[in-house]
Amino acid sequence: MCELRRLRFAGGAAGANPASTTHAARRRIIELERYDPPGSDPFGRHAMPPALKALLAQLAGLAAAVALARTGALVGLWPLVSVQALIAATVAAGLRSARWWLPIHLGFLPLAVVAHGAGIHPGWYLAAFVILVLVYWTSFRTQVPLYLSNPATAAAVGKLLPAHPARMLDIGAGTGALLRPLAQARPDCRFTGIELAPATWAIGRLLLRRHANIEWLRGDLFSADLSGYDLVYAFLSPVPMAAVWAKASAEMPPDSTLVSNSFEVPGHEPDAVIDVGDRRGTRLFLYRMGARGERRSG
Repeated sequence: MCELRRLRFAGGAAGANPASTTHAARRRIIELERYDPPGSDPFGRHAMPPALKALLAQLAGLAAAVALARTGALVGLWPLVSVQALIAATVAAGLRSARWWLPIHLGFLPLAVVAHGAGIHPGWYLAAFVILVLVYWTSFRTQVPLYLSNPATAAAVGKLLPAHPARMLDIGAGTGALLRPLAQARPDCRFTGIELAPATWAIGRLLLRRHANIEWLRGDLFSADLSGYDLVYAFLSPVPMAAVWAKASAEMPPDSTLVSNSFEVPGHEPDAVIDVGDRRGTRLFLYRMGARGERRSG
């Protein structure tokens, strides 16, 4: 993280003008900001990987429960399991883990004990783990879970496409749920989806194979070049949005639009907000680009 702060300082010393920073330096800042976005804790409390936080929380809960059992304060399996789960969740909260980690800590050991008592073969645990890894891949590191866009959202995004033939990119495209209806409705447009998780990418490739106007790529969402697209769509999480904005500002062409499903760019007011009107209460945040990839002033 020291390299990122050095590059940020150098950019600020140059007058906070993106044009005064070299292209290579801007791309390096964008790359590093994926895991240390602007405004993150300067003392590094958020630098610990989520998976390491989870491991430490579980170990702390186990150690505390065993220590209490040795003193005689805990007697029986379920009191031991319950205390371990509660302490693990408390430690995870203290480490500022994402909120969705807390029910995982509360249920992890109790569910394992229940499964063992039910006689479930350990091989099923391994199979479930492999499936989760293939679906979520690096979500534990990037904190971008799998979200699937629904048909109502696809229809709303379709209305944002220009009337003329255009190009659209879906970063973190999952199984291509958004792109399929768009490709059918707008055969004059070219659509690209990029997805990193092997299982969801493979499902998407299978489902999209008959759509000639869809390019389906496997890769990190930050590896895509945004310069050739009229519209870029993101349905990610709050964590990477600062870095997504930095990349979009540096690469997207004038009059293009960044559309974020559900998650605003921190520190930047959207140019427009669209309420999709579905059961999920989906909102689309629109950010229009101006000259040299900067936002239009109005």
